[in-house]
Amino acid sequence: MEWRDEGIILGARKHGETSVILETMTAAHGRHLGLVKGGRSRRMQPLLQPGNRVDLVWRARLDEHLGMFQVEPLELNAARLLSSAIAVYGIQLVGAHLRLMPERDPHAGLYETLKIITAHLDDSALAGALVVRFELALLDELGFGLDLSQCALTGAREQLAYVSPKSGRAVTREAGAPWRDKLLPLPAFLQGGGQASAEGEALDQAFRLTGFFFHRHVYEPRGLEEPDARAGFLAALARSARAVAE
Repeated sequence: MEWRDEGIILGARKHGETSVILETMTAAHGRHLGLVKGGRSRRMQPLLQPGNRVDLVWRARLDEHLGMFQVEPLELNAARLLSSAIAVYGIQLVGAHLRLMPERDPHAGLYETLKIITAHLDDSALAGALVVRFELALLDELGFGLDLSQCALTGAREQLAYVSPKSGRAVTREAGAPWRDKLLPLPAFLQGGGQASAEGEALDQAFRLTGFFFHRHVYEPRGLEEPDARAGFLAALARSARAVAE
């Protein structure tokens, strides 16, 4: 068995004296692991860092085997990402999210989104909105997508202000007014073209929204805790926002 694909490195763990088991998100083969012989060498270690985009050749005798990776660089992002706490926590968070998906299950849309994220994750003005949109996309891929396009009660597409915690569907400000204390706020930047500001309270609301549905549909049914990297990422965003304000 053999295939060639591009991928973004999510992590690596030691294997034996000199090798590593590399975890990647690939364009056509989903989240995929493979053995890299000599992966702990000085030459290979900088290449096998989270966030790097690489060319992969995977070989195995049988499809169900772990197999071996041959790795060549395409885009070395790790050094740039390591200079930002937001980016370090961010790449850990998206990796944790992707581990919720079955291994080797292709998700081309998530891969393309991951490429965009790794290109801008060290930009504090963009990182939060990119990651929360990734969370929305992941919920959709997991079968728990939110419908933020129109009001669940009236069908209107304007003045959307809330999300029903029961249905995951949007509700207009007027229609939701009697139940506003029981509804989740819908930040404007997640609607339509997303031209509204994705910062401050709006960004906090967006992460509370996705966090609610992750807990309800993913973490609690599977007996999982929210990844520590999510709290670290949100704290790093808050520190950056305070620094800018000062």
